[in-house]
Amino acid sequence: MIHLPKNEQDTAYFRLHLGILLAGGTGIFGRMITLSELPLVWYRMLIAVIVMSCILYAQKRLHRLPWSQIKSISLCGALLAIHWVLFYASIKASNVSIGVVCIAFDSFFTALVDPFFTHKRIRLREISLSMIGLVGIVLIFGFDTRYRLGIAFGVLTSFFYALFAIVSQRVQHETQRASSTMLVYELASGWVMLTMVLPLYMYLFPSLPIVPPRQDWLLLLVFGSLFTIGPFLCQLQALRSISAFTVNLCYNLEPVYSIIFALIIFDEGNELDKSFWVGFMLIVLSVALQTIHSRRAQLRE
Repeated sequence: MIHLPKNEQDTAYFRLHLGILLAGGTGIFGRMITLSELPLVWYRMLIAVIVMSCILYAQKRLHRLPWSQIKSISLCGALLAIHWVLFYASIKASNVSIGVVCIAFDSFFTALVDPFFTHKRIRLREISLSMIGLVGIVLIFGFDTRYRLGIAFGVLTSFFYALFAIVSQRVQHETQRASSTMLVYELASGWVMLTMVLPLYMYLFPSLPIVPPRQDWLLLLVFGSLFTIGPFLCQLQALRSISAFTVNLCYNLEPVYSIIFALIIFDEGNELDKSFWVGFMLIVLSVALQTIHSRRAQLRE
C-alpha cells in the first residue's frame, strides 16, 4: 500500500518523481511508433487534448479563459510543441538512450535563462553543478560520432524544454489557473501551431507518411493519453512548490528510466560505447549533488 507524503513540499516531490517515471516511458514510444517526429507529436497533442477536455468537462472544470490569458498560455504550448518535435527528431536520428540523456542539458540552460525572468543573480553553484552534466554531454558527443545529429537535436530540445518550464511557471503564477486548465490550453495551442506548420512539412517531405499505419494507432492512443497527461500534470503541480531549476534538474533522472526501458525492450546496450556510460554517470552525479544541495537549503529555511 502506498502512503502519500504528509506535507506539501514532500507531496510536490512525490508528484514530480511519479511524473518522471511516466516521462521515462515516452521515449520508447518515439522509437516504436513509425511516424516521423512532427506527425507523431501532432497526433499526440490531438489525442491528449480530446482526452483531457473530456475529463475536465465531466468534472465541470473546463473553463473558458480570457483572450489575454490564452495568448500567454499559447506561448507555453508553442514551446512545448517545439520541444517535443525536436526530442523525437533526436531519438529517430540516434536512439532512445542518446535522445533522453541530452535532456540533462536543460539544467544548464535553466541556470542561465531563469535569472532573466526572476530578476535574480545567476547562482554560481547551479552553474557549477550543471557543468558536471555538460561535461557528460560533451564526452558523449566527442567520442561517439555516429549520433552527432541526434545529439544536436537533443541539445536544442533541452533548451526549449528549459524555456517551457520557466515560462510555464511564470504564466501559471500570473494567471493563477489550475494545472489541468493550463495543460489543456497548452496542448490545444501547441496542436494548432503544428497544424499550421503541417502543410509546409508535407511540402518539404512529401515521401513521409502523415496517416499512421494500423499498428501505430493503439500506441498513439496510450501515448497521447496516459503518458502525455500524467507526466505534465505532475510537473505543473510540482512547479507550484518547487523551483524551475530543481524540477528541470530532477528531470535529468528521466534518462535513467528511459535507458532501463530501452535496454530491456530494444537491447540498446550493444549500441552504446564507454564514452556514453561515463557521460551518463556524470549526469547522474550532477543530479545527486543538486538534490542534496536543494534538500539542505530547504532544511535551513
